[in-house]
Formats: sequence, structure tokens, C-alpha cells
Amino acid sequence: MDWRWRELISLIILCILWSKPICIQGNTDPTDASALRVLYTSLNSPSQLTQWNANGDDPCGQSWKGITCSGSRVTEINLSGLGLSGSLGYQLGSMTSVTNLDVSNNNFGGEIVYNLPPNLKRLNLGRNNFNKGIPYSISMMTSLQYLNISHNQLQDPLMDVYGQLTSLSILDLSFNAMSGNLPQSFSSLSGISSMYLQNNRFTGTIDVLATLPLDNLNVENNRFTGWIPEPLKNINLQKNGNSWNTGPAPPPPPGTPPATRRNRSHNPGGSPSNGSSSEGQKSGISGGAIAGIIISVLVVGAVVAFFLVRRRSKRPLTDIEKLDNQPLQPLKMTAAQETKSEDSSSTFYPTSFESSAAINLKPPPIDRHKSFDEDDFAKRAPVKKASAAAPINVKSYSIADLQMATGSFNVDNLLGEGSFGRVYRAEFDDGKVLAVKKINSSALPRELSEDFTDIVSKVSQLHHPNVTELVGYCSEHGQHLLVYEFHRNGSLYDVLHLSLSDEYNKPLIWNLRVKIALGTARALEYLHEVCSPSIVHRNIKSANILLDAELSPHLSDSGLESFIPNADQAMDGSGSSGYTAPEVTMSGQYTLKSDVYSFGVVMLELLTGRKPFDSSRPRSEQSLVRWATPQLHDIDALTKMVDPELKGLYPVKSISRFADVIALCVQTEPEFRPPMSEVVEALVRLVQRANMSKRTYGNDNATSPRGEMGGEDTP
Repeated sequence: MDWRWRELISLIILCILWSKPICIQGNTDPTDASALRVLYTSLNSPSQLTQWNANGDDPCGQSWKGITCSGSRVTEINLSGLGLSGSLGYQLGSMTSVTNLDVSNNNFGGEIVYNLPPNLKRLNLGRNNFNKGIPYSISMMTSLQYLNISHNQLQDPLMDVYGQLTSLSILDLSFNAMSGNLPQSFSSLSGISSMYLQNNRFTGTIDVLATLPLDNLNVENNRFTGWIPEPLKNINLQKNGNSWNTGPAPPPPPGTPPATRRNRSHNPGGSPSNGSSSEGQKSGISGGAIAGIIISVLVVGAVVAFFLVRRRSKRPLTDIEKLDNQPLQPLKMTAAQETKSEDSSSTFYPTSFESSAAINLKPPPIDRHKSFDEDDFAKRAPVKKASAAAPINVKSYSIADLQMATGSFNVDNLLGEGSFGRVYRAEFDDGKVLAVKKINSSALPRELSEDFTDIVSKVSQLHHPNVTELVGYCSEHGQHLLVYEFHRNGSLYDVLHLSLSDEYNKPLIWNLRVKIALGTARALEYLHEVCSPSIVHRNIKSANILLDAELSPHLSDSGLESFIPNADQAMDGSGSSGYTAPEVTMSGQYTLKSDVYSFGVVMLELLTGRKPFDSSRPRSEQSLVRWATPQLHDIDALTKMVDPELKGLYPVKSISRFADVIALCVQTEPEFRPPMSEVVEALVRLVQRANMSKRTYGNDNATSPRGEMGGEDTP
């Protein structure tokens, strides 16, 4: 019997050994598999992706085309040159082991997806048709070494959010139509070796690149001005097709240390500076030279300080106190420039903006106030307020232009009326349709009127896919108007609460409501956590959330409440009552957390279909927050609260998680409300889970206000 048992045991072991590779082969991480299924569907299930399957759960074991794995995790996605179109889906952000994503040489267009693998080392989006800016999620990829978005159709200025990309070695943004100045955060790209910016519309100087350890730099065919920094003349620099200044560059301000490139450890020598000897290159600057430099700086500084103190001593005491109480300005001025023009600081930051120009020790994310070279500033005569710097990258319209486009501001073209003024539909001769906001004189009193172009300059620098874009302005004959992009589907308030014609009265399906909440949350996250200083919106409500043709949200009036602090706060026709955080009612002080509260109220509107305050309802139900908050964690009560227009077509778990986010946002104590980045993360997780309940709740029967996207199962 013993030999039989031994034979049986041997047979069992043999079976286990034979079956083990099969078990391992089918062990792709479920999160990665789910993300690739979403990607496949978003790409319209292309036939060229062999082995891919909308229901497949083992991309690694089934050798899906372009997919590389390590163990159970997907590490590379290479889909270059396959003629793909569609989108990259919304779930790539969950693929935390992917380090290489290459979708170059395809036919992708529109917006670059926000949710990209967060731990990428290489990202290649080149040679596509992307045209809607770079998502700031890329700026948080601290492991990124190679970034290529060349040969697309990107037009927007770069946001100033790249300070964390210290591992980036190669950056290629060439052959787009990007505009604006280079962001200050480029100076933090301490690992950069090659940068390709050619064939864009960049303006300003390239001074921000002076200290980078670059070996290769191509800035050809842009609109750069100023002088080429000396350190960049010693590298492989391609610079033709710009408007460089000729002649010697102006000397730096007294006490400014000489600009030197930050050399990489593998290239310690670098090129000798002009006038240095070979001995100096080998042994460094001598101690005597250092002492001489220090003494020179001290002497010059003492002379400047003497005249500065003498000048200040002649001013009235009230003037000195006034200057001392002003916040530090991002536009830096030398001591000599300060004595040259006592009013120069107020030229760029009027005192009425002090609340939005807090002291900031890091470079501002967007150069909002500079429309000419800082080097050129020292040559100019003192600037009066009336000649404030013109806005950058926005068009100046005449009153005649806007009157023609709006039919002399005919009531038939009236889109709405808010606390800043009326908004009109404007159709121009070339067929372009825009929205014109005519600012009330009460919102912009006479003492701020001269600073209107500064306000426009600040607002024009806000660029985000979910923030309504400012495209122009008009300031003539005492009239002040802002020209924005036009969104054809009106406001979220209109869709949720107004009785529209039969063509437009179809309810938003649940997943579209989540999509609108997520897009609005991302807009607020951008204002709160990307802009520096942070921007408090102060007027978050459904009437300020505009929907485009695809029903994507765009937050309007962003920055206006901060930049026009004396604006009329009167409630408009849609009603601001019900959105205001308790602490604002008590103190009148708006903060980031009061924006979070107002956003929570908007989410309640999306959940219930009710107005924030409705006097037509019983007294206990008039305040939406007061009525809904106690019921948010009771699933039975919650299902009764849901907008009846949804007709039960929603996942119960989804509305429960949605309600959990609402409960956090509308807490009475502001310190307990989450930052918007956490709200975004929660809503992204909710969207990702929505794929698991696909086709379960009959969403194919629901429709959107325009009959579009009604069959989608995920936002």
C-alpha cells in the first residue's frame, strides 16, 4: 500500500506543478484590467487592438497588444501609430504601476484626459490633435522624466504649476500654438537637459531658463523678446525667428548676484564665462576676488541705502505708513526703482486688490501683471494709473463692435442678469458667438474704473477646462464689458429648475449629474490649490455653472469677486440665498471653506432637483440644507429625496456615496470641511465605481436636456 500512496502523492504534486503556470497567467490586477476595459470602450473598440476584449479580465495573461506587465501589474501602455481615435477614458489614474504611456501618432483630439497614471516616467502624447490645454495632473507626476506633447494644436498659455517636476529631463512642447510667457516654475526643472519650444507663440523673455542645466534648447519661431541670457549662449541653442533685442544687455540691479547655470553632476566643468582665465576655471574664484565682490556690493548697497533713507525721510509720515502697510508685490522692483516712482506699486496692484495679493514666498503661478520686460521697466518714466498695463492674450473690442453683435444690447439677446450686470448673446460677422457681460457701475465704482484693465489682465490668466474662458474686453466711454466664450446649453440652474420648451425639458441622467459635479469640483480645486495666491470664488451657485454642447460644466465669474471686492452683492434673478456658508452670514468673510460649503449646496441641487431656498414649500422644507442634511445618511430617506425626474434610474450605492460627500461639504464648522482636492478624489472614485454597475440600472432609457449622451453608463 505504501507504494500506491507514494504514487498517488507524486501524481498530485505533478498536477499542481502543471497547473501552476496557468494560475499565475490569469492573475492580472483587477483594477488594471478594469481600466483597460474602459480604455478599450473609450477608443470605440478598435480592431487593431488585437486580443483586447471589452469583457476581458486578464490583459497580462492574454498578451493584449501594446501592454507590458510585471507580475500582475501593467507597467507599460504603448499604442503608438495605430490610427486610434476616441478618448483615453477616465480610469487610467488607477493604474499606479504604469511608468510608460505612449499614444503618439494617433488621431486623438479635444482635451487631454485628466486622469493619467500618476507614477509615469515617460509620457508621449505627440502627433495627435489635442487642442484644449495641458491638464495640471501632469504637474503632479514627480517621477516624470520624459514629456512629449509636440505636434498638436494646443493654444492656451502654460499654467505656472511645474515646480515639482524636478526629475524631468526632456520636455517637448514644439509645433503647437501655445501663447503667453514661460511660467516661473520652469526655473525649478533642476533635472532638465533638453527643452523644445519651437514653433509656438510664446512671448516675453526666456530669462526663467537662464539657470537651468540645459544642453539643448530650441526656441525658434516664437514671439520672444528681450536679451538671450549669457549662460544660454554656451549650449546648443536654436533661437531664430524671434524678436531678440540687439546690443548689450542692461546691467543687473545693484547687489544682484551673477546668473550662473546649475551644472549637472556629470558635467561639472561647464563653459568658462567671458573674461575668466584658465586658472580660474580650474581652481574657482580666488579668495581675493570674492572679498572684492563682497566689498563692492556693500559699498553700492550703502550708497543706495543712504539715498533711500534720505528720500524717505522727506515724505510725510502718512505716506511712509501707507507704503509699509501695503503687501509685498510679485512684480519685484529695485530700491532705485522704488525711489523713482512713489506710486509704482499701486500701478500693478491697486490697494483695492490687497486681499487677493497676499505675501507669497514662491513664484506666482501665472505672471498676471507683467505685459513688458522687467528689464525695460527701469527705463520708463513713472507710470500713472491711467496707463496701466494692457491685458495679455485677450482681444480689445470697441463699443461699436459689441453693439453690432448684440443688436445694441437688445433684450432679445439677454442671456441673464447677475450681481455684476447683464449678460448678452453676441454674434459677430464671422459667425462666432460669444457672451458679453456688461458691468454695472455699482459693481465697478469710479475709484476702481481706471484699474479695469488690471482686473481683465488677472482674469484672463485663468485657464482650466472647467472655467469659463475670458476672450476679450471693452473699456470705452465709461463702459466696462467682459467678453466670454459662449456655452449653448445655459446654466445648470436653468436645466434643473426652469420650465423649458419640449425640446429642452428632458432631465439630466444621474451619471451626467455626477460628471457636472466632478467638473465643477475640478474648477474649484484649480482656483483654490493651483492658483497662487489662491482665489476664493465667493459666488458658487448653479446659475454660475454653464453647460456646453457636451454638457460639460464651466464655472463662470471666476476671480471677479476677488478682484472687484466692492462689487454689488445683490442677489440676482436665480437667487443666491441658500448657498451662503453660516460663517459668512455671521462675519461677511469669505474663505476657501465657504466655497466648499456652497459647492455642497450645488451637489444637493443635483441630488434632489430642489432649489437651495424655496419659499413655496412648507416652512420645514424651504431651506434645502436644513431639510436634507439630517437625512443624508438614512438610505430609505435618501432614496425619497432623490429628484423624481430621475424616475429611479440610478445606482443606490452611487447616490449614497454622493450624499456622503455632500455631508462633509455642508458641515457647520468650516474647519471640518474637506479641501477641494479631497472632494475631487472622492468624486473620481465614485465615477470609477460606476463602471462596475454598467447596464444594471437601465440608464439607456434616460436622456439628457438635449437628448445627447443619454445612453452613457458613466460620466
